[in-house]
Amino acid sequence: MRLHRNLCFAVIDGLLQIFNEGDYADKVIQQLLKRDKRWGSRDRGFVAETTYDIVRWKRLYAEIANVKEPFSRDDMWRLFAVWATLRGIKLPDWKYFENTPTRKIKGKFDELSKVRKFRESIPDWMDEIGINELGEDIWTKEIAALNKQADVILRVNTLKTNKKDLQLKLQSENIETEFLPNHPYALKLMERSNVFITEAFKNGWFEVQDASSQLVASFLDVKSGMKVVDTCAGSGGKTLHLASLMENKGQIVAMDIYESKLKKLKIRARRNGVHNIDLKVIESTKPIKKLYNKADRVLIDAPCSGLGVLRRNPDAKWKLELEFIDNIKKVQQDILQQYSRIVKSGGKLVYATCSVLPSENQEQVQKFLASESGKDFIFVKENKILAHKSGFDGFYMALLERKQ
Repeated sequence: MRLHRNLCFAVIDGLLQIFNEGDYADKVIQQLLKRDKRWGSRDRGFVAETTYDIVRWKRLYAEIANVKEPFSRDDMWRLFAVWATLRGIKLPDWKYFENTPTRKIKGKFDELSKVRKFRESIPDWMDEIGINELGEDIWTKEIAALNKQADVILRVNTLKTNKKDLQLKLQSENIETEFLPNHPYALKLMERSNVFITEAFKNGWFEVQDASSQLVASFLDVKSGMKVVDTCAGSGGKTLHLASLMENKGQIVAMDIYESKLKKLKIRARRNGVHNIDLKVIESTKPIKKLYNKADRVLIDAPCSGLGVLRRNPDAKWKLELEFIDNIKKVQQDILQQYSRIVKSGGKLVYATCSVLPSENQEQVQKFLASESGKDFIFVKENKILAHKSGFDGFYMALLERKQ
């Protein structure tokens, strides 16, 4: 591979924004990709993937390069040199790479790779919490899996098409996909590609959604004509899946504290041909209380640490703090206590997170069931998805039923 100066400059600029300014990697990369209209898909792929790669391995590379935050521009070139050397890419004779000790880089890499927190490039506290909650053996496998680049998975919108027709349509646009066993609505891309410019996407035939995330809506056991409340809907990936499972019949109330996210859901719903969703911004407890004992099904896709989705959000490793996890557990329990009251007698509730920590998952459910509000519910089943076993995101979901 030959390195091109303008692409490398884009990567360096992006990394400085992510590491020193605290900007979100996905937003920075979106901006970078608009930088030069002449860039082809390979150029843009290089910028996006190299930026994500260096973000993912920041701690390891910084240790090898012997640099500390906040990084100077020269420091950033040293990180880049480490990335290139470890990939066997020949460094051009640019001034930024003068005196790069390539042999020393490889030796230091071999040495640091014996220690998990360096090998997997994670903060000390994250390594400790992983061992404490999952045990050494499982955590070692799990964090290794969470450091692999995520596949691109599509969910077919059954209101408009089926999996086979979507596959053929994408094939006609030079995108090859394959079916995934045990994931009835999923297609996996054989090669990374910008699916958002396809005719199939513009026509609302699919959404991009990880295979593990696709299991949540089905877990809620919805039927056409039901009243369903998605309490933490966000921009609506699971809401739209519920709508297609309900065949656009019945009513879905999609709630969130962020109006901006619900606006995105509105646009996505229009493209998907979904018209059974009511959007509600939660500005007080009033809209929640109005729904007490009214819903056949309730989905609580709770805010969480996001430790199960590090593959697609590698910068979360550096933004996340232990204090946030402690606080979010209180929020999760409050939400369970409050939103469970929306379920009517005989109705069902799913509590889900994209975390792999038992303290955010089964322990929260057990705590709820032992509480005053939880005594009206019975535990039906749960699904604990670990990335190293599934090959997809880490997820948790529990199905509870309100007693008649």
